[in-house]
Amino acid sequence: MAAVAGAMALTALPTEAFAASAETQQRARDRDDRRGNARQGNERIRWDAMRRAVQQSGARSERREDRREQRHDRRENRRERNQDRRENWRDRNQERRENWRDRRDDRRDRWEDRRDNRRDRWDDRRDNRRDRWDDRRDRRDHRAWNRRWRDNDRYDWHRYRASNRNVYRIGRYYSPYRNYRYNRVNIGFRLGNLFYSNRYWINDPWQYRLPPAYGPYRWVRYYDDVLLVNTYSGEVVDVIYDFFW
Repeated sequence: MAAVAGAMALTALPTEAFAASAETQQRARDRDDRRGNARQGNERIRWDAMRRAVQQSGARSERREDRREQRHDRRENRRERNQDRRENWRDRNQERRENWRDRRDDRRDRWEDRRDNRRDRWDDRRDNRRDRWDDRRDRRDHRAWNRRWRDNDRYDWHRYRASNRNVYRIGRYYSPYRNYRYNRVNIGFRLGNLFYSNRYWINDPWQYRLPPAYGPYRWVRYYDDVLLVNTYSGEVVDVIYDFFW
């Protein structure tokens, strides 16, 4: 029996040793599995952290871009409001200037109308006095104007003007009366005295190949015409139409 027990003990030792080795290997495999699972878990955690970081970075970029666009929109809105205010200010100023200019022009027109009316009344009274005086003076013996001067070649102004055009180009005519327009006058017409004042006299008739005026007569420019006027009465005694350019 002792021998059998010893044999059985010898037989059980390898089995127990194998079982212990297998258990050790299993524990090693379990430990390796746990380590692998831990590594995988750590890797998964790192990847999740990286993915969250990327997502958060993208979200921050989007928020920054949104804020940038909002700031840009606010700047554009402020710029447009400022531009609108500047344009409205310019429009209001322009309108005020135009209204002020219109009122000033209206006042000036009214003042000039009153002045012209006073001047016209004064001129009428003076003309009436002069007409009465001229009527008395015309009773004196004045040598009548001779229109036969045109037969004299010395006064051939038409041919002279053809070769001396610049002599007859003497500038713009300014009427003595405001808003007065040209009216063709004939011999016998009586002019207002301002039309034959000395500012309109032709003091050197020979320069234009006109005969010299004598007595009460004066050559007078009337627009582009030249008139011979009796300065005592204002009567037109001779006319050349379209004399000047």
